[in-house]
Amino acid sequence: MSKKANQDSKQLRAIGHKLKPVVTIAGKGLSENVVSEIDRALKDHELIKIKLAVGDKAARMAVAQELCAATRSKLVHSIGSVILVLRRSAEPDPRLSNLIRPV
Repeated sequence: MSKKANQDSKQLRAIGHKLKPVVTIAGKGLSENVVSEIDRALKDHELIKIKLAVGDKAARMAVAQELCAATRSKLVHSIGSVILVLRRSAEPDPRLSNLIRPV
């Protein structure tokens, strides 16, 4: 990982630390409604935190990868059952974006 990418990742994790999970994915996994809600949250906020209440670490990572593929987003960080996901917007709303407004 380059120094710039490492700095970006560190900054995103710092912003994400203050966020509350917008969605909890539990036993039913990734339903169409859950994916659409996450997609809407990414559109509005760009950087979101999601709680994965599913199985062990391998199961959580599988759900995280499936989620990122379904929403065209990037997994920034994973710790325990919480993941931080990013999808930059071409025209972010300064009132809603977690990357622009102070949290």
